Amino acid sequence: MAGAAAAAASMKLFYTGPLVNTELLVMMLEKHGIQAVQEFEDPTLPDDGDLNRIAKVSVPEDSFDQAHRLFYTEREDEL
Repeated sequence: MAGAAAAAASMKLFYTGPLVNTELLVMMLEKHGIQAVQEFEDPTLPDDGDLNRIAKVSVPEDSFDQAHRLFYTEREDEL
C-alpha cells in the first residue's frame, strides 16, 4: 500500500473535464509515452455511462512539462 501511496503522490493533476474528453486525452498521452491516470471527480456516483460525467487526468510529475507542451503550447507551424 505504501508503494501505491508513493505512486499517487508523484502524480500531478493535468486536466479536469467531461469523460469523453479525458478518455481521448489519456489515449493521446499514452501514444507519446506518458502514462496518464483517469479517475472520476466524484467516485461515489454510479457509472451510468454518462460521457459528460466529470473526470480528472493525472500524469507523472516528471512528465507534466512534456504533456503541457504537447497540448497547451501554441505551435508556430500551425499558422
